[in-house]
Amino acid sequence: MAIKVHGSTFSTAAMRVFACLYEKGLDYEFVPVDMRSGAHKKEPFLSLNPFGQVPFFEDGDLNLFESRAINQYIAHTYADNGTPLLYLDPKKMAIASVWAEVEAQKYDGPASKLTWELGLKPLLGMATDDAVVEQQEALLCKVLDVYEARLAESKYLGGDRFTLADLHHLPTMSYLMATRVKACFDSRPHVSAWCADISARPAWEKVVAMKNNL
Repeated sequence: MAIKVHGSTFSTAAMRVFACLYEKGLDYEFVPVDMRSGAHKKEPFLSLNPFGQVPFFEDGDLNLFESRAINQYIAHTYADNGTPLLYLDPKKMAIASVWAEVEAQKYDGPASKLTWELGLKPLLGMATDDAVVEQQEALLCKVLDVYEARLAESKYLGGDRFTLADLHHLPTMSYLMATRVKACFDSRPHVSAWCADISARPAWEKVVAMKNNL
């Protein structure tokens, strides 16, 4: 049975899964969820994910939510397809897992709040909270200082090649690079080079095209 992804092209979590599928060269069916009307907070979507969040993922009889868990499944199940996004060596796997956790636990908090304030609120006609932006920008810069040191010794966060640890940054990064927060990335040369590298990947360019075409 075909893979299905229920979500929105503007959702950073859904974009994360689209990017993984494109890296793997996998065909899938996109089932749009109208988040502007709040469809993700109502039935029938709540029967798919009771937390009312996109994406929802189907692969045959397997149903999943939570984008990072979905990508782990894709990367393991379709390991022989497309780009290898995991390491098989236990030590390399552990290091990549550390940086994947850093993304989820340290980077994503401020990055997602800034994406909401600077990237999404303007699209929805809502006012940006400047105090939140100032606070979260300072937190993000501290995380990027750690990244700058890591990327000075490693081409990618998880090791010597692109993995999920890098991929998971792309959706929020894409929004933030179109805002004043771009300066936080650009002012750190190794971070800036890493951003340019991963943002130019053909799989990610397909995700950006999806968002721009809808």
